[in-house]
Amino acid sequence: MKEYLVPTGDGEAQFIERRSRFIGHIFLTETEEEALARLKQMREQYWDATHNVYAYIIRDGATRFSDDGEPGGTAGMPVLQVLQREELYNVMCVVTRYFGGILLGAGGLVRAYAHGAKIAVDAAGRSIKRIWTNVYLPCPYSWYERIRLEVAAFGGMIRETQFGADVGLDLLLPEEQTQGFLERVTDLSAGTIEGLIGKQEYRAFPLP
Repeated sequence: MKEYLVPTGDGEAQFIERRSRFIGHIFLTETEEEALARLKQMREQYWDATHNVYAYIIRDGATRFSDDGEPGGTAGMPVLQVLQREELYNVMCVVTRYFGGILLGAGGLVRAYAHGAKIAVDAAGRSIKRIWTNVYLPCPYSWYERIRLEVAAFGGMIRETQFGADVGLDLLLPEEQTQGFLERVTDLSAGTIEGLIGKQEYRAFPLP
């Protein structure tokens, strides 16, 4: 897997469902040890909660979940399924519940825990992690807007722009799109604009 999605950062969101308070947390965890450390942190922080349900997915590692005392299949699995639908890896989700005195039933629990996970994911954001190629591309001002459109079309991003006699663009392009982008720019400019390929790096950037 050359590219995959991860949480952009930590995320927290909460809601009330029939007097029960649900608090969802998302963490970026690169290892199972980090995931378990986050779980320990949440259990200590919410020591008085009724349940601390969790699920985590570690790329090339473990996938685990727990109902933490809720009826089987009504809590941990719905949280895990949200992470899977969002196609996230290296992610830990803990949904804490403070029981409000009204039973939600199996269906209500499934919906509540899934919602707690989803709003936490939305709060954290998603980033794509892949191999990027650094490209430096100088171009005339008259080509600036067109080059910006081409960068976006090839899934790249402009990391820095320098305005001088020409425009200097410091670009990051997906590894597999770099050559195609450079050929496209060369064709459009009839060979007058050429990029310089730099190093490659493996990193995550937020999705729009």
